[in-house]
Amino acid sequence: MATPRTTPRRPDALTLEVVELIGSVVARYHEEYEEAAAGHTLTGAQARLLSLLCLEPLPMRRLAQRLKCEPSNVTGIVDRLESRGLVERRPDPADRRVKLAAATEEGRRVARSLQESLRFAREPLAGLSEGERVALRDALRRMLGDGG
Repeated sequence: MATPRTTPRRPDALTLEVVELIGSVVARYHEEYEEAAAGHTLTGAQARLLSLLCLEPLPMRRLAQRLKCEPSNVTGIVDRLESRGLVERRPDPADRRVKLAAATEEGRRVARSLQESLRFAREPLAGLSEGERVALRDALRRMLGDGG
């Protein structure tokens, strides 16, 4: 007789529906994020990198890990953003041999404008009450293992 460890449990219909809905939300978010980035003359990758750098300056290796790409790709993206005055390279105060990429004030302004231009955040989420948004946030955090 099979034990629960050897027999994979089939997801129930509700779980399958939730997974499908999450996929639809992710697809819509990516589509609208790419459109918003293009409206700021950025690629999606440039916009994501800029958003990360608005949180904190990061070394190229860490940026590559967060974006799940090769460090050489990150260097090219940073070069293009730097040429537009949106990002700058600076020495890491903890290790002067390491260069950090950091958003400039103009880069932070562009990133804020990009986030504000996302219809996705304004329309469907605005239709939820604050309590519903808090419950959704907490459920998503638990799903991602970030606590709640």
